Amino acid sequence: MSGTRTFRVVATSARVVTGVAVAAACVLGVVTAVHAPWPVIAHGPAQVEVTPLPGDSILVCNGDLRALGRDSSAPLDMQSAASPNRTIGGVSGDPSSQGLAAPDLEGAGQVPVLTGAVDGRSAPLIAGAESVTVAADDLAGFAALPCGAPRLESWLVGGSIDTGTEDLVILTNAAHVPSTVTLSVYGTTRSTRTVVVPSQTQIALPLTSVASGHDAPVVKVNAVGAPVRASLQSSLVRVLDPAGIDLQDSIAGPQQNSVLTGVQAFAPSGGDAEMTVLRLLSPGADATAKVRVYAEGETATADEFTVPLTAALPTQVSLTGLAPGQYTVEVEADAPVVAAARQQDGFGLDSDFAWVTPAPEIATEALFAVPAGPDARLQVANTSNAEATVTIEAVDGRQPQELVIAAGETRSIAVEARATYRLSTTAPVHAAVTMTSPGALAVMPVQASAATEKAITVYP
Repeated sequence: MSGTRTFRVVATSARVVTGVAVAAACVLGVVTAVHAPWPVIAHGPAQVEVTPLPGDSILVCNGDLRALGRDSSAPLDMQSAASPNRTIGGVSGDPSSQGLAAPDLEGAGQVPVLTGAVDGRSAPLIAGAESVTVAADDLAGFAALPCGAPRLESWLVGGSIDTGTEDLVILTNAAHVPSTVTLSVYGTTRSTRTVVVPSQTQIALPLTSVASGHDAPVVKVNAVGAPVRASLQSSLVRVLDPAGIDLQDSIAGPQQNSVLTGVQAFAPSGGDAEMTVLRLLSPGADATAKVRVYAEGETATADEFTVPLTAALPTQVSLTGLAPGQYTVEVEADAPVVAAARQQDGFGLDSDFAWVTPAPEIATEALFAVPAGPDARLQVANTSNAEATVTIEAVDGRQPQELVIAAGETRSIAVEARATYRLSTTAPVHAAVTMTSPGALAVMPVQASAATEKAITVYP
């Protein structure tokens, strides 16, 4: 009996020890499990990367030069003052052209819209530019303007409502639906006006009807329904003598760094030192703009100063003291601003003026057209920290030309009128075509070509 009892005690003790061990293991497992990462069951959303097909390349030209007030019985009526010379081209041949109506312009031809049809998965590079020379009792001078892309938002930084000026805001709608356009004027007071631009139509409004009372107006153009091409036609008469015309392109929007290349300084005429002026606006907030001026071929600044800007109030400063020559003006601000420079070669008869708007950055390549006109040069500014090698090649296959531009330097090269060129660069640059002769001025910033479509992620 004692042996059996002893066996039972041993067996029971073994079971107790085993149970305690199992219980301890369970406790240890629970504690470890609490602190250990738990398995996660998750299902990621289905997704796929898709590269959209690009649309056709579309550029809207400006059409006929307009004359306002030639009929004294209808002073607000406009007439065609001159038809432009037009140069177009593309890397895959000339783009197709379609004409739009300008019902408010008596005796006008159609306004061309250039289209480069998509080939495969790429949109062709196309370019166009127009120029016009006029010598009449109320209008005289030379003007040139590239054909440009329509936008939902654009800015007109320039123009005047002073005595002797007749400036026009030109709006072109190439779409098949109407566009409702709101013109918001920044100045000593704020004002707005809304107009409807019918489909496939160009209209024009006197700047005085939009910006009355503003000494240095800046106009923001907002389009709803369809994008529009906005441009500004300016003309000047001093006493009884016509003193120049200009066609100014719109700016895409405010930016903190603007580069205006193609700016020219002329010797003072008639004791007036304000041959070149800079107009600035910070639409959203008070800001300080630092302005640096570089002469062509130099890396050191020819002038440097700061301009305090009050929100929503345009400011105009004179670029005095510059020796006659070619310049690049760089504006760096602590808030987004819009900028443009006005230059003139004299006063009165046989003089001309031109507005210079910022030249967009060209990172790889762009196509530009040079219309008929006086001596043309391509001015290229390298504001980066690296040397840039820029190649300019006519699309008709002529021998390419090459410019090596040091960091911070501006250089220029002669280009031929009535030709289309392809520009490629190894570093980001800014470029503009200048056309200059006595009594004839025009500056056309080279627009960056449309970017290649990027892949987007689609979630079904």
